[in-house]
Amino acid sequence: MLLGVAGLLSTLALWPYLMVLMPQKLAALHVPLPVVIAAQTIQAGVICWLLGWLGLYLGATHGLDAPWLRSWVYRRPLDPGRPARWGLAMSLGAAAAALVLGLSLLGPALPAEHATSAAGWAWRGALASFYGGIVEEVGCRLLLVSLFVWLLARSHRNVALPWMFVLAIVVAALLFGAGHLPAVFAITAAPASLLIGKIVLLNAVVGTVTGMLFWKYGLEHAMLAHFCADLVLHVIAPLAGAT
Repeated sequence: MLLGVAGLLSTLALWPYLMVLMPQKLAALHVPLPVVIAAQTIQAGVICWLLGWLGLYLGATHGLDAPWLRSWVYRRPLDPGRPARWGLAMSLGAAAAALVLGLSLLGPALPAEHATSAAGWAWRGALASFYGGIVEEVGCRLLLVSLFVWLLARSHRNVALPWMFVLAIVVAALLFGAGHLPAVFAITAAPASLLIGKIVLLNAVVGTVTGMLFWKYGLEHAMLAHFCADLVLHVIAPLAGAT
């Protein structure tokens, strides 16, 4: 339930960003925008709750969990064998974002964002970062990585081997990257195949880093790293003049 509430609030915070990113798409809707916002936000909260529950159910057996949230909700002591590495998570998230910014200079250019001030993008990007850190991590790490590891482990007497975690993390990261394509199609009529591949791979960089943190330290570390990566990409980069 906690993940559902967090998903609902973070989706609500995403809307100022979406309203500037794809104004034509939203203006073409035949339903009043407040109704769309309310319906989509509630739906996201419910889905985040259900996917979070399923991901915890599938992954807990193999050590894929949200240990700090579980400890807080159920008033249980933390596992001393799984120390907190919050500084590491923040550093890796920021480093992944810096790598994405560097790699984005190679190959075809990314779609240009709708004209607005750097400060306008920055505050909207800060709000949108909660969506990436919460909803996307619940769906793409907690659910997908846990599901893939669970499926692979079933083929090996329910024992998850290290290569299974690595494979699950990479596949989930690529799917996470592909999940950003609808937004690209919303602002670009016919993106080139190279651009599509570039967007998938750039987002997969962040997904791989957060996936490894999820495996080693828990969902909360992945959420923090993703949030920090989005702050670099959607707040610091616009203020610094990067596209």
